[in-house]
Amino acid sequence: MAREQAQAVPAPDSSAHRTASGLRRAALVRTAGLVVGLAVILAVLNGLTHGAFLRPENVINVLRQIAVNAILATGQTFVIITAGIDLSVGSLIALTGVLMAGTMQAHPAVATGMLLAVAVGVGVGALAGLVNGWPVVKFGLPPFITTLAMMLMARGLAFLYTHGQPIEIDNSAFNFAGSGFVLPSLGRFIGIPGIPMPALVMLAVVIGAHYVLTQTRFGRYVYAIGGNEEAARLSGVGVFGVKLSVYLISGALAGLASLLLAGRLNAGIPQSGQGYELQCIAAVVVGGTSLMGGRGSVGGTFVGALLIGMLYNLMNLLAVQSYAQDVVLGAVILIAVLLDQLRRQYLTS
Repeated sequence: MAREQAQAVPAPDSSAHRTASGLRRAALVRTAGLVVGLAVILAVLNGLTHGAFLRPENVINVLRQIAVNAILATGQTFVIITAGIDLSVGSLIALTGVLMAGTMQAHPAVATGMLLAVAVGVGVGALAGLVNGWPVVKFGLPPFITTLAMMLMARGLAFLYTHGQPIEIDNSAFNFAGSGFVLPSLGRFIGIPGIPMPALVMLAVVIGAHYVLTQTRFGRYVYAIGGNEEAARLSGVGVFGVKLSVYLISGALAGLASLLLAGRLNAGIPQSGQGYELQCIAAVVVGGTSLMGGRGSVGGTFVGALLIGMLYNLMNLLAVQSYAQDVVLGAVILIAVLLDQLRRQYLTS
């Protein structure tokens, strides 16, 4: 009898596994649809620019430009799937960037300075993520409020640390990470300098995050919490640790993205990262992740970041004013959220 009862009791994470499996299948279908749509858009954009858009040098430029946003959006995806949001990532770009620049000024040796700077940038970002997540999971505060507070604090700390002035970075390894190219011999075959390092870092982050969300227990728990937090808790999911971890991931990836941006600019600049939180949220939403939680994918987020990057690139090629570009981005966010809401209403009707 005891053996039969033991067999009848499901594993603690069986409900989360079933929920996450269905969500992953739906996310795969949505991502496939996004890829098809992306191919159509590429053809249209290339026609509008008379073939300039799909030139190898422009494609490489787009990949390099979207790297920071795609990495930020990857971390944001974890948070939004749990029905949270992180508004602090743009300011964390500034704070971690100036701290890394200051670290390398204090340690001029190339290898030592680089390693210490990376540890400081990713570590401070992760710590800020924990500070973001703790009030949310411990006291139930809205993540909008806690991350908004961190957004203000991080930006203020960046200005206090630098007195409002940029800190120059003189570290060849660090600068290479943000603006260097690898495999130049391969690039010469298609007329480009090589494969941009930021693009390789971006792809590594996207592939790793996709694996975590789709192939690990932690990923199943993230989806389960976003779908129904109370049901996930009753199923034995450690909601406290999982929700805290997603904010930590978002903060750490903000520090990594800051490394690429500061390396490209050759400086830690306290004004950097302004508006980046909106761009990465736009990429997540355009990629099919629901702001209500429980649905989304890293693959979709990458396609969303690529779509937004292509949109900006097209507007630059067509000489559209920067202010008008902001109007277009705002419209894209509004339309994406509206379509998601209409879809939810259709499914529940």
